[in-house]
Amino acid sequence: MDRISVAVAQVASVFADKAASIAKAADAIAEAGRQGADLVLLPEAMIPGYPRGFSYGAYVGNRSQAGREDFARFWKASVTANDAETRPFREAAQEAGLYAVVGISERSDAGNGGTLYNSMLYLGPAGDILGVHRKLMPTGSERLIWGSGDGSTLTTVESPFGTIGGLICWENYMPLARMAMYAKGVSIYLAPTADQRDSWQATLRHIACEGRCFVLGCNQFFTKSMYPQGLALIDELADLPEELCRGGSAIVDPFGDYVCEPLYGAEGVLYAELDLNKIHQGHLDFDVVGHYNRPDVFKFSVNEAPNPAMTIEAADTL
Repeated sequence: MDRISVAVAQVASVFADKAASIAKAADAIAEAGRQGADLVLLPEAMIPGYPRGFSYGAYVGNRSQAGREDFARFWKASVTANDAETRPFREAAQEAGLYAVVGISERSDAGNGGTLYNSMLYLGPAGDILGVHRKLMPTGSERLIWGSGDGSTLTTVESPFGTIGGLICWENYMPLARMAMYAKGVSIYLAPTADQRDSWQATLRHIACEGRCFVLGCNQFFTKSMYPQGLALIDELADLPEELCRGGSAIVDPFGDYVCEPLYGAEGVLYAELDLNKIHQGHLDFDVVGHYNRPDVFKFSVNEAPNPAMTIEAADTL
């Protein structure tokens, strides 16, 4: 297929409210379907929200009880990748007949499920889960909240429109992680983020040029008043501005030009029809894994084996 209709949903979570955030995600998917989208991207940590501004009472040598209480609330609002509670937006993808990618705070299903991961959940038009990508390296203080993914979740999805895949927020500053995506032939590159800076736009445009791919960048618009009352550490936000995240969702073509310029200062959805022939046109003079690669000089490998935190081996029996 030479064209794809895409949607980038700059929608805010209902923070730490699993059911309400899932319902809002489902509504965004359904609306994208009504507008004729073949693919919709939702923000990083849409379920149950990105905890911008919170320390969870943690500093070197100490953690507070209030922080533990807020973290427990966030943990309970997170989801497992196959959680039945995610069914509403899986069904929304099926009813709309589109591909949907949703940012989730993912509870591990290993052991007691204590560790959370910052993940992208890939949904197919049949309402099935096509894959999960766990953020390889949580950024800064995120490492207190989310664990690190491994190479087994460097996920891509084959579709009638080409290969869909991507990385989360500052993973996109990891050159070798980007190279792994390019090596998998990604043509629709997804970059959900919590980064609202002007420099992030340069990142999106660079990836598009470097990978000769379309880049969908998705952020949330979020204000301080959107946080629920009753958080134990709500006073940590006192000195922060009302507009905590201005957004900045955008769509960029394989030459680094905006298809949809950044959306700031409001929730909203970007819609675009992408001409996939631009990908092939771009390969005339640049192909980062093809004729512009020098395998005689550089060697590249990726470890995609699962790396569980622990394994249990049964004892030998006599």
